Formats: sequence, structure tokens, C-alpha cells
Amino acid sequence: MLQAAQEAACAAVRPGVTAESVDAAAREPITKGRLRAAFFHRTGHGIGLEAHEDPYIVAGNDEPLEPGMAFSVEPGIYPGPHGARIEDIVVCTEDGFERMNHTPRELAVAG
Repeated sequence: MLQAAQEAACAAVRPGVTAESVDAAAREPITKGRLRAAFFHRTGHGIGLEAHEDPYIVAGNDEPLEPGMAFSVEPGIYPGPHGARIEDIVVCTEDGFERMNHTPRELAVAG
């Protein structure tokens, strides 16, 4: 479910789409999985000179995405004292997005 949320959010990235639409795309699979209350923070934030900056990928931000914008897509669920998050840094391109990192997204159990 978390991987589906992260993939849905990335797939929603393209010029003209609002930041809140990307956030909504991430929330849909988690809501269907009945963990809405466990996803209580924004989906992402801009990457640039500051640690967290525009565009904030969150409900209520109707800023349209533009080519060249770099931001995180990092939906997370926190149903208890621990949780999980999958994070990518993406850049909005002329026709979609490009992932800047290519690490595996499959669940790995440590221990």
C-alpha cells in the first residue's frame, strides 16, 4: 500500500498539475487501505537551498508544478510508535517527472 501510494504520487507529477493533486494521489491508496489517520503529514517538499521549501506537496497548495521544480515524494504511514516511508527526489520535466535516485523500494526486513 505504501509503495502504491509513492508510485501513484510520482505518476501524478507533470507540468500544470497542482502540488495538492500529487498529495491526493499519494493518499488514495492509503485511504483505501484504511490507514488515513496514519498519514498525517505532507507528501513532500521542495529541494533547493533550504532543508524544506516550496513547492510543498500537501493538501491546500494549489501551486501548479513547472518543469525544473525539484521536490521529494515521501508518503509515510505511522500507525503507532513506528512507521514507514518511501522517499524519492523527483524533478518535474516537460512531459512528466524524472527520479533522481534509483534505490530498491521493496520491503527489506532487518534483523
